[in-house]
Amino acid sequence: MKRIVIVGATSGIGFETAKRFIGKGWRVGVAGRRTGPLEELRALAPDRVETQTLDVTCDDAPERLAELIERLGGMDLYLHSSGIGKRNIELEPATELATLRTNGEGFVRMVTAAFHWFRTHGGGHLAVISSIAGTRGLGSAPAYSATKRMQNTYIDALAQLSHMERLPIRFTDIRPGFVATPLLNDTHHYPMLMSVDRVADRIVRALERRRRCIVIDRRYAALVFLWRLLPEWLWERLNVRTKA
Repeated sequence: MKRIVIVGATSGIGFETAKRFIGKGWRVGVAGRRTGPLEELRALAPDRVETQTLDVTCDDAPERLAELIERLGGMDLYLHSSGIGKRNIELEPATELATLRTNGEGFVRMVTAAFHWFRTHGGGHLAVISSIAGTRGLGSAPAYSATKRMQNTYIDALAQLSHMERLPIRFTDIRPGFVATPLLNDTHHYPMLMSVDRVADRIVRALERRRRCIVIDRRYAALVFLWRLLPEWLWERLNVRTKA
């Protein structure tokens, strides 16, 4: 029976993806800050689901992850779904720094813990949910887009390190566009908004096929392609923001 650990499974994409792997008969370890949603997932299959409360910004998070993996009986696939993001045109320092702590520090803390586990246990599959926001710097969300770019680059670096050490570790970088989750639960309009159910289905398919990198969906793949073609002077003059 395959085993997956999902960190950031208490809402949105992580929660829905966990439900799908539970439905497929996997042993599933779910982790996050809120016990309610974790228990809701465990109730779907009490004999196959293990839960663990943890906060990726806390120093004890890797230890808590190790406890979850042990109770699960091991780990074949790690999925990092923890993240925050917010429009911050005003550049409020508290918002920017909180984003850095979760999407930067917390990301590195948990992804390196998963990498170390696979390194010492014969390999595995390490996947992260980043974003198309990492393609270029977005003026409406500077820290968010910067941390997502960092996540893309960090996974590239770990993939290279894995090859350098001849480790049997596979990597998947999942880059959705705007998804209708509590993360976007504010007063702004987001273009091409996707349902979380659709995104979760695509994520499961990408993980089963062990895709190295995937942009969800085709519309966003075309958008990312166009963004990359734009010269810096033109990109800086674009008004890339959501509407109130």
